[in-house]
Amino acid sequence: MLTFVRIDSRFMGILYLVPTPVGNLEDITFRALRILKEADLILAEDTRTTGVLLKHFEIKNAMLSYHKFNEHQTVNNVIARLAAGETVAVVSDAGTPGISDPGFLVAREAVKAGAEVICLPGATAFVPALVASGLPCDRFCFEGFLPVKKGRATRLAALASETRTLVFYESPHRVVKTLAQFVEVFGADRRVAVCREISKVHEESVRGTMEEALAHFTETEPRGEFVIVVAGAEEEKGKKEKTRNKE
Repeated sequence: MLTFVRIDSRFMGILYLVPTPVGNLEDITFRALRILKEADLILAEDTRTTGVLLKHFEIKNAMLSYHKFNEHQTVNNVIARLAAGETVAVVSDAGTPGISDPGFLVAREAVKAGAEVICLPGATAFVPALVASGLPCDRFCFEGFLPVKKGRATRLAALASETRTLVFYESPHRVVKTLAQFVEVFGADRRVAVCREISKVHEESVRGTMEEALAHFTETEPRGEFVIVVAGAEEEKGKKEKTRNKE
């Protein structure tokens, strides 16, 4: 159970949410490296993964494990350290903390307690995938990971008429199943961009219809981390109307 602590703003520390590379280590920012060096504590989703990053950039600092299985037990300790005036940096294994990764809870409780919370701009997987998809990115809906079982069908049904571009995260062993469900819900002709291994050596984007993407990954084993970008319902409707007008 979380214990609420109100911090005296005269002495409070700062909680930094620090994005880390999703693939290419060159994507980290100078500011992120400085914060990781200067922080009194680094909260890491997996200290082994973050340890590799810190070693690469020759950073030596204290780390504490912070993940979805222990975040409720850890957050009170973090708030107490902020109350003592310490600076705490939160990192996930890759990308921006809080985006389908641990980070939201500690940020929320730090805000409640009166601490300053700052998120650095930086790496995240869905933005490059969205912008490079060729689909409208002025208005979009980020869904992250869909429910694995309970509530999945209901959520997809609710998104069938969504007019904004849709963005999903998916694991490699569920990509084919997910695309097959998308064909059923969104239609075989709905446009999609399936992006994998963003910023890594084997980065790839498969663009086309939902049916074409499904055929590709049925024949080619999905590997790596995936972002699936789906055209909104209005986008498809507009294309069909233009086609009819030409006829």
